[in-house]
Amino acid sequence: MDMHIAFTTLTKKAFLILASLAFFTPYVPAQRMMKTINDGWDFRKDGEAQWRSVNLPHTFNLDAYSQRNYYQGKGEYRKKLSLAEIDPAKRYYLKIDAASKAANVKVNGQVAGNHAGGYSAFILDVTGLIRKENEIEIIVDNARRDITPLWADFTFWGGIYRDVWLISTPEQHFNMANYGSTGVFLSTPVANDREGVVQIKAEVTNDASSKVRLKMRNCIYDAQGKLLQTKIQPFSLKAGETATVECRSDVIANPQLWTPEMPALYCVTTTIVNAKNGDILDEVSNKVGFRWFSFDAGKGFSLNGKPYKLRGVNRHQDQAPVGVAIDDEVNRRDIRQMKEIGCNFIRISHYPQDDALLDACDELGLLAWEEIPIVNMVPDTPGYEDNCETNLVEMIRQHYNHPCIIAWGYMNEILLIAPTPDKPEWPTVRDRTVQLAQRLEKRLKEEDSSRVSVMAFHGSDLYNTIGLALGDVAGWNLYQGWYFGELPHFEQWLEDQHTRYPHRPIIVSEWGAGSDKRIHSIKSRPFDFSIEYQQQYVEHYLPYIENNDYIAGCAYWGYVDFNVAARQESMPRVNNKGLFYNDRTPKDVAYYFKAMWRNDIPVLHIASRDWASRIGKAEEEQSVKIYTNLDEVELILNGTSCGKQRPSNYNTTFRVKLPKGTSSLIARGSKNGTFVEDVMMITFNLLPDLSCGDELAINIGSNCQFTSNVSQLTWLPDRSYTVGGWGFVNGNSRSTTSEIYNTIDGPIYQTWMEDITEYKVDASAGTYEVELLMADISRPSRQQANLLGKGDERASSASNRFDITICGKVVEQNYSPADNNRYLNACRRRYIVYNADGCIDIRFTPLQGKPILSGLKIRKL
Repeated sequence: MDMHIAFTTLTKKAFLILASLAFFTPYVPAQRMMKTINDGWDFRKDGEAQWRSVNLPHTFNLDAYSQRNYYQGKGEYRKKLSLAEIDPAKRYYLKIDAASKAANVKVNGQVAGNHAGGYSAFILDVTGLIRKENEIEIIVDNARRDITPLWADFTFWGGIYRDVWLISTPEQHFNMANYGSTGVFLSTPVANDREGVVQIKAEVTNDASSKVRLKMRNCIYDAQGKLLQTKIQPFSLKAGETATVECRSDVIANPQLWTPEMPALYCVTTTIVNAKNGDILDEVSNKVGFRWFSFDAGKGFSLNGKPYKLRGVNRHQDQAPVGVAIDDEVNRRDIRQMKEIGCNFIRISHYPQDDALLDACDELGLLAWEEIPIVNMVPDTPGYEDNCETNLVEMIRQHYNHPCIIAWGYMNEILLIAPTPDKPEWPTVRDRTVQLAQRLEKRLKEEDSSRVSVMAFHGSDLYNTIGLALGDVAGWNLYQGWYFGELPHFEQWLEDQHTRYPHRPIIVSEWGAGSDKRIHSIKSRPFDFSIEYQQQYVEHYLPYIENNDYIAGCAYWGYVDFNVAARQESMPRVNNKGLFYNDRTPKDVAYYFKAMWRNDIPVLHIASRDWASRIGKAEEEQSVKIYTNLDEVELILNGTSCGKQRPSNYNTTFRVKLPKGTSSLIARGSKNGTFVEDVMMITFNLLPDLSCGDELAINIGSNCQFTSNVSQLTWLPDRSYTVGGWGFVNGNSRSTTSEIYNTIDGPIYQTWMEDITEYKVDASAGTYEVELLMADISRPSRQQANLLGKGDERASSASNRFDITICGKVVEQNYSPADNNRYLNACRRRYIVYNADGCIDIRFTPLQGKPILSGLKIRKL
């Protein structure tokens, strides 16, 4: 499918007066005025008596950072607004960039309008309501069930979390009632390296009581700000009329093409002029990018006629501690950071995001897929489908002119929680889902046939068999080797799809593995949340994507760790698959992508920042991984060379013996004559020695070590007992994704030994403090559907009760960590015992269910 066309930028900047774009034009400012009214609001939740002062952007869901059942309901906002004057010859509007997920607006006690949808802008005409002294009231509701999303793996942040604007225009102006857009739409019906043509389509409104003669003037500037041509189109409007005025530019010879590497932007200023006296009435400005693209089932993606691999990430918009109430600078910073690691593509998931993000994609150079948030299942709710279609139109019209956008999406994993085909309700749900998809696909093409349509599927063949594969491109969200299956099953799935549907373009729209900086393993495995397994996972997936032409590209899930109030796992309320932590600090694995994707610069990174403090045996070799695109790398430890190695798959691992204490590591090499080096400090401590007063902490049932980010104590991986050491004598290792309450060190309790009857620690005679950690998981909590069954493990069907004996003395009788109905709660109990036999022997006698043990900590007194 060939999209031989380029696109343009339509953003909040397009609303600003021409004075803000003086670089491009000498004309006097238009009469449009636009300003934010973000400060000085009052807020309260529904039912609260007390108002509190807030500024916008604002969300009322910071509770999502601390609890699963965050507030979903109504929030009330009000503001006093004083104006110097009200000009009877002007029109006045409120523009709200986003209010989640429904808003009702009053001005001076009268209804100004309402909006359904939490991620798109809307504009209300308040001309007849506004006066010098005003009170604006906005009620926002993030619990509406007729507005998507209803189920998703992200938090539905409530509030007015983007800007609110007051706009005034003359009586003749661009249409302000066009789904939150400016009413000006640009395209480039001719776009190649020899010539380019700009097509301008503008809706203009005359709110005066008489007919008026007007002109539409379009000035086109090149990427350096030079005026190339001016096109003038006369027209007339009757009183109260809105009409479409179109204009086509002359051919622009040899246009500078827009690419992510060189995002050349032209500018078009579109002006309404009074034909009688020459007064400027209204004006907007849009940036234009000349380029064309295509998706091909065999050759992948092409840009400007050349093969081009899409390399990107998915991005949610929250950042602690403000949630989604972020400033424009955050959006621009995020795009710069993506570009820094080599991204040329972004999937804006799973909803339209701020204009500032799209502006940055245009200006810095990121191709984009944008979508509306229809996720997991289509409900049978009156009004839901109509609202979905409206949200789709809003997204397309508001962001139509962005050169970055190549794809519109409208469903994500829509069958994830739908009933299975063996259930009686399946046919109804299936038909309802397919019908909505057909409706949205048709409307999408009516709105914009120049981009591709795309849908993201989870790993189920049902999308093919029931007719949901409607879009131009199939997006696959694949997690083999994480939630299910093994790593090679990833490429097996894609090859099977490509073989069976050889004419369907494919993009890997999601793939990722979680990681927790506190968790490390030299024997990493799926779903252990170790930093090391995430690295292993991406080092398997990414080369396959890069080296197979039929895959158009990918969007890694995700750019940052982000909030999901309902998530549990090792970091409750966080989806931790990010390449960056939520504060935008890069994980080591981000440099693997940078090494592979940035062939324009040398990349060299010692991938041990996430594991800069280690514990091990004396003289035991430690792994030091390096991500790099250099041909050869030398590692220097405390001034002594550890040799040189040639990387494979953009990484290499040195095996080194670290001395006790803090050491310096230096990696160095050169690329194309440029010398580079990377330096870091690493700390190595010996395994605890109880005889020396050290604490021995063991992460029972786990293959990973865990370091508390509060105490900095490291809990060592579990092992079976050998004479002279420590470990379990028997039992079965188990794990859960359920959140453990009343602890900040949840991962210790999320793994355990079940059916354990004995644990032994050989130690010299003396008095010891022995601490046992347990949590009863026989009542696991409900998990997100996105875990694909990964969180269904159960310890037993009943509470576990047992006796505990340490060094021959009974310390607990008929004990259960779930006493007083405290399931999923952390239990820590310390005992003072005397070891007379050279072994701290801990025994468990089952009474009901199975004895369990999650953690063990011992120190000599």
